[in-house]
Amino acid sequence: MTAVDLYWLPLGAGGHLVRFNGIVYERLSAWFTHRTPGPLYHCALRITVPPNVYTIEMTPVWQHHEPDRGVVAEGPVGAHWAGRSKYFRYEVHCWRNGKVDDIDEAVESPLSLSTDSAVAEQILDEIRSVPPYIWGRDALGVGDMWNSNSVVAWVLTRCGVDLSGIEPPRGGRAPGWRAGIVAATATSPNV
Repeated sequence: MTAVDLYWLPLGAGGHLVRFNGIVYERLSAWFTHRTPGPLYHCALRITVPPNVYTIEMTPVWQHHEPDRGVVAEGPVGAHWAGRSKYFRYEVHCWRNGKVDDIDEAVESPLSLSTDSAVAEQILDEIRSVPPYIWGRDALGVGDMWNSNSVVAWVLTRCGVDLSGIEPPRGGRAPGWRAGIVAATATSPNV
């Protein structure tokens, strides 16, 4: 059966460095905005179009070594010049029968977004035109950085999926979500 499912993964699931950096980021962000820190989440999509299941996710370039992992976009992390190194580049996957690392740690997931085959096919097509903004930067000037959540929110918005009411698990935050929505509705985004 056709399905569009969203998974909320704790930031840094399975990796101590990313988890530590996420905690530091969230504490500083909470301090600057005068709020209580909360758990951070990033999301991934699984699109089922029988007989295949596609994984849509943003990961570091160096994380996966499989030759056919469905890379549809790459971009720099932090700054354009840093992106010359594979350690400061990300890639967006639309990976046929691929994997979501640490999916077993997903919280309040999967969240079923659609069973419409036209929506699923549109997502698989549209993800190939995701803009490669600099990861971690507020390229759109909306107070939200571009990251994995942005990519998912971008493609869902572009494909007309209703995102009202979609939030990270209770008490958590998903930085980048708003940036993706804004980028998807911008008429002429600047990369």
